Amino acid sequence: MSADLAFMSAVELADNIRQKKVSSLEATENFFQRIDRLDPQLHSYLTLCQDQALADARAADDAVQRGGDLGPLHGVPISIKDLELTKGVTTTMGSTVFRDRVPDMDSIVVERVKASGAVILGKTNTPEFGQSGTTENKLGDPCRNPWNTERTPGGSSGGAAAALAAGLCTVSMGTDGGGSIRIPASFSGVYGIKPTQGRVPRYGGYGRPSANHFSQSGPLTRTVADSALLLQVVAGPDTRDVTSLRQPAPDFSADLGAGVKGMRLAWSSDYGYAAVDPEVVEITKKAALLFGEMGATVADSGLKMDDPFDAFWDVFATAAYTSYGHMLDEHRNDFSDYGLKSIEHGQTRTGADMSRAIYEVNRVGRRMEEFFDDFDLLLTPTMAVPAFPIDQRPSVIGGKTVEPFWGFLPFTYLINMTGQTAASIPCGFSSDGMPIGLHIIGPRGSEAKVLQASAAFEQAQPWEGRRPGVS
Repeated sequence: MSADLAFMSAVELADNIRQKKVSSLEATENFFQRIDRLDPQLHSYLTLCQDQALADARAADDAVQRGGDLGPLHGVPISIKDLELTKGVTTTMGSTVFRDRVPDMDSIVVERVKASGAVILGKTNTPEFGQSGTTENKLGDPCRNPWNTERTPGGSSGGAAAALAAGLCTVSMGTDGGGSIRIPASFSGVYGIKPTQGRVPRYGGYGRPSANHFSQSGPLTRTVADSALLLQVVAGPDTRDVTSLRQPAPDFSADLGAGVKGMRLAWSSDYGYAAVDPEVVEITKKAALLFGEMGATVADSGLKMDDPFDAFWDVFATAAYTSYGHMLDEHRNDFSDYGLKSIEHGQTRTGADMSRAIYEVNRVGRRMEEFFDDFDLLLTPTMAVPAFPIDQRPSVIGGKTVEPFWGFLPFTYLINMTGQTAASIPCGFSSDGMPIGLHIIGPRGSEAKVLQASAAFEQAQPWEGRRPGVS
């Protein structure tokens, strides 16, 4: 029963709890037993909320017995990335600087998760301030991939993805400021979606004011329907975040079974600039063409773009300096190498540099929105490579020299710059058994369509039954 409960979907578990077939306490206790047994190999959690979670699970079961209205995730155990402020729970943001910080408020995301009836198991591992595509920090051991513990699970929502893939939570909440949901979803063999910019209010989350232009909170799950459900819980306007979309969120689950017949899909192996592993291209292109067998049209995108990373990096790093630069004198030696690199790069940016970067962000955004005048969705690899050994970022990909810090993630940061919707869906495995993700991208406001296409692929090529070695 342990594995069955651990890998049950949120949709099914919530229904079973309502029908009194399974108790929330049973599910919650099962996860803590599994965490105790498996997480020493993975380090997916930074903080566990065991006492509070067990109390919340008992309260959830009492509410079921009393009857009445129950939230959509009532009694369902969930993990929260440790960039979201969580009242009364240590929130480190992956940094020794905040090792002992206990917030007195919840982020909007955590507020909404609690209001849905979910039970928070703990806070998942993240690189310092979410500033890396892998998950290592100075708080402890690196987070490891349950498919191969010598490999990274990706980042910065690496703990969320590793816990989910190993069956250490039912669903996870992550954040994505440059690919941080989609990178670990691809590397760890789970589903993750970055919503349209502003779909999920960010107040109390992520911690970097300017980077909020690029960052969104979103779900990581083992099924598409679970992502639709969790996104429904956290999406929608809030006046505390003036950048949140004003219109109410649509019903993300309504068209999950509608298929892709008649959709106009485009394929790009490289955006015109990315270096990509040939095996990744082969696997993801085969997955893209499967949509043609389901009734969609799949055409070559013709995209020939210049790499916009320099503009992305200027904005991202300037945001880091804005938030943490005042700590440099006191905490320089406490910061991670990558965190310090980001802060110091931001420190050197001038007003003219930022003006040019913002111009490029706007130019790229216009270019990509115009692209969707002719297509419904764009398909690419999520990552340029499968998950690699911890501390061994690739410097050569597909025979081309790349910058190790960011060269493995050329597909994701573009969509943070444009503010559009994108998901990573498991679509196969490399020759050495590591998961590969297909990137499904839509225009702003297209979460329902991205989820619809994802669900069609999930039905045609199911992945949920595949389990990693650590599970």
